[in-house]
Amino acid sequence: MYIFGYGSLINDHSRSRTGQTGRAIPAMVNGLQRHWSKVDGSYKISPLIVVPEAGQCNGVIVEVDRSALAEFDKREHGYHRMRIDSQDVALQNSDQPLSGDVWVYVKDEPLAPCAIQPIMQTYVDTVLAGCLSISDAFAEYFVSSTQGWHHAFENDRHQPKYGNMAGIVDSHLPIIDQLIRSVRQ
Repeated sequence: MYIFGYGSLINDHSRSRTGQTGRAIPAMVNGLQRHWSKVDGSYKISPLIVVPEAGQCNGVIVEVDRSALAEFDKREHGYHRMRIDSQDVALQNSDQPLSGDVWVYVKDEPLAPCAIQPIMQTYVDTVLAGCLSISDAFAEYFVSSTQGWHHAFENDRHQPKYGNMAGIVDSHLPIIDQLIRSVRQ
């Protein structure tokens, strides 16, 4: 079985904090729209969500076994797991067919980030570090296709508040800052 990761699960280092997966294959999924959104009161930040609606979302497909899936279900509390039709998944740089169920963690509707639960810079850094490990174009598409960048935002780089922060390379920070400026102006 597989998980489609569209946020922090794109980042190999962040994903490995939860469970073992197969290699991450960049993919585009039809029928999902990515948003910044509050999830529930236990989150101190507003993470990324996808909602089933018209659109395309880039991310990664990772193979997991049933025991690892339970660990990812715990990590993604506040979301519900939904099956994706494999015909809606276009793998990039791979001719390998998907042989099993493809799951994604979704919310029914976005809830605007606020000052109490803002978009957090270290979460953005973690996600975009994962995107940049694939390619600059992958990161650019991620930023341009994600809704809600105009909501409350907090730069916590000097006192990180995101618990799964990982895999951030200092040389990526100026690139990340430029990508964010392009959508927050």
